Amino acid sequence: MKFQPFFIALFTVSFLFAQEHTHQSTRALEFPDIPGYVTLKTDLHQHTVFSDGNVWPSIRVMEALRDNLDVISLTEHIEYQPHKEDIPHPDRNRSYEIAMQEAKDHDLLLVHGSEITRQAPIGHNNAIFITDANQLLVANAEDSFAEAKKQTAFVFWNHPAWYAQSPKGNPVLSDFQKERISSGELHGIEVINTGDYSEESLALALENNLTIMGTSDVHGLIDWDYVEKGHTRPITLVFAKEKSEESLKEALFAGRTVAVFNSLLVGKEENLVPLLNASVQFEKAKYINNTSILEVTLKNVTSSDLIFENQMSYTFYSSSPVFTIPAGGTKTLQIKTLEKKADLQIKLKALGTYIAPKEHPVITWNIELKD
Repeated sequence: MKFQPFFIALFTVSFLFAQEHTHQSTRALEFPDIPGYVTLKTDLHQHTVFSDGNVWPSIRVMEALRDNLDVISLTEHIEYQPHKEDIPHPDRNRSYEIAMQEAKDHDLLLVHGSEITRQAPIGHNNAIFITDANQLLVANAEDSFAEAKKQTAFVFWNHPAWYAQSPKGNPVLSDFQKERISSGELHGIEVINTGDYSEESLALALENNLTIMGTSDVHGLIDWDYVEKGHTRPITLVFAKEKSEESLKEALFAGRTVAVFNSLLVGKEENLVPLLNASVQFEKAKYINNTSILEVTLKNVTSSDLIFENQMSYTFYSSSPVFTIPAGGTKTLQIKTLEKKADLQIKLKALGTYIAPKEHPVITWNIELKD
């Protein structure tokens, strides 16, 4: 019996070590800053057991840290509470409060949000930067949006092409949405939700000057819903003046975003082109021996594969005009310039990226060539 304290202490230490977890992962998302702005990696549509999700709020924080996100929001359905018999919570702010306890010691912004959940044509809409979710829980949808505006929330339309509410799989801009846009109560639209990219939603965003959004809308574990299926979570890149909630909010209202899912990038031209320019670095540009074949090595500094098509008058040697620079990797091109040049404009169409439905941006880089 005299050894009992030793074993108790040993068990306690072992238990504590077993409870430790790491926020480091091989799946970290990386995207460069662009001139004048910091690129914030955000996922602003997520659920926990406090609505119809399957995890505790602190897990969402841990997942975000492992994915190297800068900002998240837990947007619980305020009207739809399937777990309320097991987890009764009359305070709709509770999920946010629990997550804040986990996030407070980390460099992660947690934005207070909720999902206004109604049938079509109103649909589902996220209100973020709110101050009190309970005030949004009202019978009349117009009053809920008005309250969100009173709390100076940024509101975006969730999965507008969702077939459960839009059987044709296309979004329908109803009079309700038109009224919310004109009254300054609807500011953004999800172009990417889970694995769905909606060209029609992108068209609506451009036609109505709505901020382009991409979100995971995760309910299970990120690992289950995305990683085990070979995907990274969909996110919205927000180009802010600094990493702060105030600056994030300004950028969202200004529409400085790009939605990302794997190798798919969608955004307004003024946002997507600078991002792509910053995403490729030139590590080498030199002619091969006494030839006029220029060898150029391009490095992709993002966590998305980037697919390009040659748009120059010069063709490639030993390479297809369509090529991929893998995430975090390099691609060496051999360009037949016909004569040696002192400088060259690299001109590539960015396939897999969209500035409008079926429209890819063309990106140019000017490089100086040295002997």
